[in-house]
Amino acid sequence: MCNFRNFFKLKIMILQDTFIKRFKERRKAKNLTQEALGIKIGLDEFVASTRINRYEKGKHHPDLNTLQRIAEALDVPPSYFFADDELAKLIQDYHESQKQKIINT
Repeated sequence: MCNFRNFFKLKIMILQDTFIKRFKERRKAKNLTQEALGIKIGLDEFVASTRINRYEKGKHHPDLNTLQRIAEALDVPPSYFFADDELAKLIQDYHESQKQKIINT
């Protein structure tokens, strides 16, 4: 039981680290400040920067609704934030191809 619990904690830590990395990289790739992203997802301008900073530092975690708004603002599906490097690239490429299909129809 203890080994399972340790394994589970390790998996959660890896997912958190992956989320933090992807989230920050994608925000910067979109040239958004923490405040601008926070406002774009509907946070009050007085807390927007602080809240996004806490997500990027792993001190707080967005709920599912907020995660969906973040994904939409950063133009990726939510799964992108939790995928390893290779899978994240595939997810991003697929997302882009689906957008192109919609645009071309």
